[in-house]
Amino acid sequence: CHSYKGKSERTKVMFEEGGKAYVYLIYGMYSCFNITTREEGVPEAVLIRAACPVEGIERMKELRQSKNLLSGPGRLCDAMGITREQNGTLLTENELFICEGISVPEKQIAATKRINIDYAEEARDFLYRFVDTKSACLSVKWRGQE
Repeated sequence: CHSYKGKSERTKVMFEEGGKAYVYLIYGMYSCFNITTREEGVPEAVLIRAACPVEGIERMKELRQSKNLLSGPGRLCDAMGITREQNGTLLTENELFICEGISVPEKQIAATKRINIDYAEEARDFLYRFVDTKSACLSVKWRGQE
């Protein structure tokens, strides 16, 4: 977790009250969108790795220049126009927001290993990635089969 070394300029939003966007850059080129989840002083966030487009699909295609729109954190941010400028945005009152969605039956949710974190030693095997097993919008790696 980015907050394991304590509060920094990059991670300070994670230490604020939950319900905010934590957006950071990886590999110097891809934005990653997270949602902070806890009370002030408890730095936790959830990385949003994929989503299913509901509306604005043509605009997403323009932004991504690809048919593969939301099946990865960098793709999702590109297609939705999410950048570090939205870091710290409260997700209830702005242009970037979370709304009620579809309920997924519990039997359809799987906990899997996270992907692309081979450097994380034993934590690479933690089942901290939760997926809707019936979703057509997941990356091909959701089952952990690469």
